[in-house]
Amino acid sequence: MTSRRTFLLKVIPAAGALAILGGKAMAAPATVAETDPQAVALGYKAVGSKVDKAKFPKYAATQNCGNCQLFQGKATDAAAPCAIFGGKLAANKGWCSAWVKKA
Repeated sequence: MTSRRTFLLKVIPAAGALAILGGKAMAAPATVAETDPQAVALGYKAVGSKVDKAKFPKYAATQNCGNCQLFQGKATDAAAPCAIFGGKLAANKGWCSAWVKKA
């Protein structure tokens, strides 16, 4: 049988550890950097008009992260997590070659 003292000596440190880990899990996601290797490969630009149109001829001025299926926010959000970048924040006005029209 466990005494109250033993119980508290085990529970209090565990609760503290959960609080610390929970705080890290609640931190805001990182922003996609244009220099990130995956971003470079997909031609990601935080401002879509800066896309290298010769290298990415599929780009159209009407395409941006805000109207992409992979953008996990509202069309009015300045930035939101992107499924293609592992949940990192992509700029609403950004673009990459993985762009898919939102349904």
